[in-house]
Amino acid sequence: MDQYVRPFSLCSRYVIGPLETLIKALKLLPGVGEKTATRFAFYILNAKTEEIRTLVNSVRDVKAKLRLCSICFHLTEKDPCAICSDPRRDQSRLCVVETPLDLMAVEKAAIFRGLYHVLHGLLSPLDAIGPEDIRLEELKERARKGSFQEIILALNPTVEGESTAGYICEQLRDAGVKVSRIAYGIPIGGSLEYADPLTLTRALENRREL
Repeated sequence: MDQYVRPFSLCSRYVIGPLETLIKALKLLPGVGEKTATRFAFYILNAKTEEIRTLVNSVRDVKAKLRLCSICFHLTEKDPCAICSDPRRDQSRLCVVETPLDLMAVEKAAIFRGLYHVLHGLLSPLDAIGPEDIRLEELKERARKGSFQEIILALNPTVEGESTAGYICEQLRDAGVKVSRIAYGIPIGGSLEYADPLTLTRALENRREL
């Protein structure tokens, strides 16, 4: 394509069918509106064939090759996943997260060396999401059968996260394992002036002696 091809509004009657279909497909991505989708579409249109082939193959492989680990429910190519099958991981600690993205964030910090459990959601009565809709029964089973000394709840400090954490604590009360919650507070470089009441409350509750 020549350098004069530029994005234009999806409303234009001159939009060619395949291009319009691509823009509509790209708009399905979270956070992508019409303008961004149009820019993406024209990038794809003007990109080298090899670049697009790599992109298409990557999308296909993600859908075809990835599955959920049968133990922790993280994304993996092989079951069990690399974390669950690694004997060097601390088998006494289990970190509970909402999504695989949260797991990856904790791993990136490189401070936790235990195992994980991915819930794939949080309790939300308003959205009709109950205990049976996420991986809570599997968590209870792991807690009963495992040799965990501590289960760490690394859930977001939202209404849903708080209610899910409370439910898990109640369900694991008789499991004979310590249940803890990650601390929340003022972020490094943050300002008290702009902190919300819940963040300030958590910061004060989780204070420690110096």
